[in-house]
Amino acid sequence: MTDGSADASAELVASLAGERGWSVGAAESLTSGAVASALGAAPDASSWFRGAVVAYSSEVKRNLFYVDPGPVVSARCAAQMARAAAALLGAHAAVATTGAGGPDPQDDQPVGTVFIAVFTPQGEVVD
Repeated sequence: MTDGSADASAELVASLAGERGWSVGAAESLTSGAVASALGAAPDASSWFRGAVVAYSSEVKRNLFYVDPGPVVSARCAAQMARAAAALLGAHAAVATTGAGGPDPQDDQPVGTVFIAVFTPQGEVVD
């Protein structure tokens, strides 16, 4: 997430958070802190960005984010991470990433599989 599209996305998040008066957090696995880096560099981040937690191992996801037993490369895991990050960080909204980064498949998912979840006061979306 170091290209121009990441910067543009972070600026959009900054704008929306400011308009709504929301704080934002992140839970990352696959992206290893890249989301936090982009959000932290966005305009006025200190006023809306609460922080992020990088949980690369399955065990950490389960212990810290209370992810259910089973595959962690899944839409369910991403959604649970986003909800837990919002609660843990005291944020109105949170984004979470998980996936199979390689070099081998994980949880029967091919390398390159990505799940992103966004939790807001209006609900959640997972893609």
